[in-house]
Amino acid sequence: MSVPVASGMYTEPVSDDRLTVSIGPQHPGAGHFRFTITVKGDEIIDVLPDPGYVHRGAEKQTEYRNYLQSIPMLERSSLTDVTNIIMPYSMAAEELMGIEIPPRAKYLRMIMSENQRIISHLYWMGIQGIFLGHSTAFMWPLGDRDIFIDLGQMIGGARITYSYAIPGGVRNDMPEDFKDRALKVFNYFEKRLVDYERIFFQNPLFLKRTQGVGVLPRNEAISLGVVGQVLRASNVKSDVRIDEPYNFYKDMDFEVPFYDTCDTWARCMVHLVEMRQSMRIIRQCLDKMPPGPVRAKLSPQQRTVVGEAYTRVEAARGAMSFHIVSDGSTKPYRVKISVPSFRNLIALPRLLIGSHVADMPAIYWSLDYWPVEADK
Repeated sequence: MSVPVASGMYTEPVSDDRLTVSIGPQHPGAGHFRFTITVKGDEIIDVLPDPGYVHRGAEKQTEYRNYLQSIPMLERSSLTDVTNIIMPYSMAAEELMGIEIPPRAKYLRMIMSENQRIISHLYWMGIQGIFLGHSTAFMWPLGDRDIFIDLGQMIGGARITYSYAIPGGVRNDMPEDFKDRALKVFNYFEKRLVDYERIFFQNPLFLKRTQGVGVLPRNEAISLGVVGQVLRASNVKSDVRIDEPYNFYKDMDFEVPFYDTCDTWARCMVHLVEMRQSMRIIRQCLDKMPPGPVRAKLSPQQRTVVGEAYTRVEAARGAMSFHIVSDGSTKPYRVKISVPSFRNLIALPRLLIGSHVADMPAIYWSLDYWPVEADK
């Protein structure tokens, strides 16, 4: 019989020397998620993830809405990365509609996508900071995140949920003063990242708690099918923007960070370096973006051809894909979403088993697991 000891946690005796502990579902990091661990002393010997607490049936709901109406509902599954979760959906819809969006719209999608990547990574950094007891690394990233939210608001008109990358292009053009504002933000933040690396990522305590902790070797990362920062931190240079370029990423000059240490430190460093590369991409988009329309003309009840479309992008947490089956009507017949959070969750038991209980927060959040995105 379980014995309650605290809100969201119980302990259950398994044997004389083992104990099963439930973590969550009251926000063990972000969102609602629970996993149970079995410990022997302070060593974790078994892990059982228990997702699904915020499952809302997003895939099924798309069958009752036309292609445009589903956008606000879909983006709420990943509030830190709204542009990247709806962009592959819109790309798949456009393929079925047989339309090509204007070049300016593709650049605007890239700008919002990379800005969203920075917003998501700063949120991740703040939570990782507080998990490791570094309050400065919590307050600074969440404060700096606001200036990138301001940039998104200049284009999208909202603070968090933009519904921006819609079928046919984007909802609206960017304001004339956006470029000047963005360049000022980047000049500030590039210097700020040097401080982050010095104060947090090179901090001796941070290094002690992340280097050699939660190691996921390259062959196991590939075998498990993890994506994004988790895969790149395991010495696999894989990024959808390079492997299967979409929009105008093939014309961009940027680097894909990857590390061969395969540990928690590497997964953290990939997040840091990617923010620099995102600003590098946005600068190029602002210089190369041509004038012109930002949205193709569509019928209010645009029909599609009978068939299937599969598209994927490199979202903030890794490969995000949509598979849409169309029956030729104004609504999808079936929609399947593959999100990076769920794919990376597979690695959690592998990383935690054999680790110490004190290492659990750093390892867990290095996966950047977003429960609402995984549950959909």
